Amino acid sequence: MYRVADDSILPQPESRAPSVMNEDEDGRNREIILSVLLKQGNIGLSYYDSRDYTLHYMPDTVENSDLYLLDRVIQELSPTVIISSAKQEQCLVRFLEKLESNCDEYKPEIVIFPSANFGVEVSKQRLISAHLPLLSSTITESEKILYISSCIPLDSGVMVRSIGGLLKCVEKRRIGSELEDNDVGIPILQFLTYTLQDVVYIDRDTYSALQIFKSELHPSVLKLQSGVKEGLSLYGILNQCRSKYGSLLLRQWLHRPTRDLNILNRRQEVIRFFTSPRNFADLCTLQSCLRSIKNISMLLHKMSLCNPKVAVWQSLYKTVYSAVCIRDTIRSLPQSIQLFREISENFTDDLFYIATYISKVVDFEGSISENRFTVRPNVDPVIDEKKRRMMGLPDFLTDVARAELENLDPRFSTCSVIYMPLIGFLLTVPRLPSMLDKQSFEIAGLDFIFLSKDQLHYRSTRTKELDSMLGDLHCDILDLEMAVMRKLQASVLQRSDCMYKVMSLCAELDCLIALAQASREHGYCCPILTTEHRLALIESRHPLLELCTSVFVSNTYISSETEGKVKVITGPNSSGKSIFLKQVGLIVFMALIGSNVPAKEAEIGLVDGIFTRMHSRESISVGLSTFMIDVNQMAHSLNHSTENSLVLVDEFGKGTNTVDGLSLLVSCLSHWLRRGLQCPHLLMSTCFHSLIQLGLIPDSSLLALLTLETAIEGDELVFLYQVKNGICQSSCAANIATLAGIPDDLVRRGVEVSDLYRTGRTIRKMERPSADEQNNRCAEIVEKFLSIDLDDPELDPDLLLKDQMLPALEEVL
Repeated sequence: MYRVADDSILPQPESRAPSVMNEDEDGRNREIILSVLLKQGNIGLSYYDSRDYTLHYMPDTVENSDLYLLDRVIQELSPTVIISSAKQEQCLVRFLEKLESNCDEYKPEIVIFPSANFGVEVSKQRLISAHLPLLSSTITESEKILYISSCIPLDSGVMVRSIGGLLKCVEKRRIGSELEDNDVGIPILQFLTYTLQDVVYIDRDTYSALQIFKSELHPSVLKLQSGVKEGLSLYGILNQCRSKYGSLLLRQWLHRPTRDLNILNRRQEVIRFFTSPRNFADLCTLQSCLRSIKNISMLLHKMSLCNPKVAVWQSLYKTVYSAVCIRDTIRSLPQSIQLFREISENFTDDLFYIATYISKVVDFEGSISENRFTVRPNVDPVIDEKKRRMMGLPDFLTDVARAELENLDPRFSTCSVIYMPLIGFLLTVPRLPSMLDKQSFEIAGLDFIFLSKDQLHYRSTRTKELDSMLGDLHCDILDLEMAVMRKLQASVLQRSDCMYKVMSLCAELDCLIALAQASREHGYCCPILTTEHRLALIESRHPLLELCTSVFVSNTYISSETEGKVKVITGPNSSGKSIFLKQVGLIVFMALIGSNVPAKEAEIGLVDGIFTRMHSRESISVGLSTFMIDVNQMAHSLNHSTENSLVLVDEFGKGTNTVDGLSLLVSCLSHWLRRGLQCPHLLMSTCFHSLIQLGLIPDSSLLALLTLETAIEGDELVFLYQVKNGICQSSCAANIATLAGIPDDLVRRGVEVSDLYRTGRTIRKMERPSADEQNNRCAEIVEKFLSIDLDDPELDPDLLLKDQMLPALEEVL
């Protein structure tokens, strides 16, 4: 691998491999410089394209040790140079070494930078110092930071680090500016989000806003410091996998929703099969088998070692046996389903051979008791004979001891003959009181061996005969069983090719069964997936909220070129606007991982990204203002959404001055409407009712106005949570304040001020008594209370308090 020790020895452009060069329209060599980092299971990457001077980035994404995602990126981009850090995880190091030694025509240059070039602060500073020709030369640093933060999600730490190394490499190579002076920076005309083909773009804020994942502290007292568990989240309700690797694969699917209809149809046909009640028995059988599927790659690695532990043999046998059961069950199911057909074909008879061979050879009960590999009876006659001798030794040695006692020194009234592995047969006698030193241990005709716990051990003529006749039985048995084990190991490894696909196919089957079971339990429907620009969710429900309430009102959402792609929804606070937005986003997301969705019917056009403007507690905690977060998220949606995107905007502009916020909201909405059919599916909620009442939105056939129904019974506001066409005439702020527990006099004063402000009349301060007058009035009430004659038979204390004292107190307080 080409390693760069410091910045002064970077290779020059002419050293790049010509096999990956291609020319642009002007005949210039086009270069794609890819920077990639892997940290704690997350991959972050960015690349610079010299053809159009653009910097592309992919936010932090979950990646496996097999680096499947990175492999796909390289296949799509074919970068000329790949750069990374010298301090890197081993799986990425091996991947780059393998790529560098590639014998194919494509062979990129691998450059390794010192890790200092990938620091977070260093990377951010390089971004701020980058040459952005489209920005004004008079722009301040703080304004430039705001612009960059609106284009790039700076909270993706691994991705930001990769950009730092990328900019360092691009500046050193002078890509696109070879003939310019050194003080002229490398131009970056645009920042663009990069996603794999057919992979749906979803940023971190969207994952948080839609509550796709939700970690919380474990309730156990013993785990409060470090233990976390999945809380109420989409992953939490969908993850009913029985194997660890099924759960990991489901998490990957949630991190990589797809637009590939072939993949989605493959998943849907399995889910559709298992949601049928008549297939419930097969579902339970498969789930029972999936529990025993372990990490086959790790098991085979341990199996290649000289002496695998008993637990390894157990896990391997259970895994292979369960795989055979899965295969036999699947073969009885329709082979027209692609996954079933692949399992039937890839789970070959070698699995049955391995499972049968292990079960016939390994004595698991004996192995557990002795904590070593032991062989079943009738496998090897020599081992059986030696074990038979071992089992008969106690009785045989008792007879030998009796014979030895007859020829033994009369001082000893008892003796025994024992067998000790590696030492052999020994004659044991008790130590006499007169035996104080080694010389006194000497007995005629016996060879002293050692003293242990007042027992003297000797080797006699008879024990020597036993050693030569029977040998070291225990060691012989161990050696013979090890030979059997090595033969079994070789046979398993020889047929292990069939096992490598078992885990991936079982994990996929586990995920799809889990999705089918969640669909059965919660009443989800199978969506119709199309390539048209249409989203139709009939009587849809929020998959998380419906679990938290006994009654949930379903709603319909239709977005298309004929029924409006831009929806503006108004309604009082707490009427359900945000829930409706998240509901639509979650349902579309679920369809893009192949899951059934909570709706009566659903037709979903494959979107290329889901963008949200919904700040979360995590976002606010970083110290930015609410409006700053709003602007960054809105800018990202404006800059990167396409006609195939879904954009959810919740209460944009409320974190600043009302006029300014309303103006920005109108500008953004008008911008989207001017795009015509190229605008995304936009669902926007707002409490700025003047947006509609003042006619600030341009007329468009793509625009539809929605509201949430409410009813007023007396003075009480009742939320019906039903979406309908129309607009909200009032925010019902006074009713909501009353429901929240604000005192009635404060609510009345608020309504009074609102009416005065709305009609342009003067708002005067409330007339309040002076402090002295207040004190005097309180003193009068106290004196009046103290003067009450409680012994007066005509006195009614309850009536007095109700009619006189309490009204007086309310007036004062």
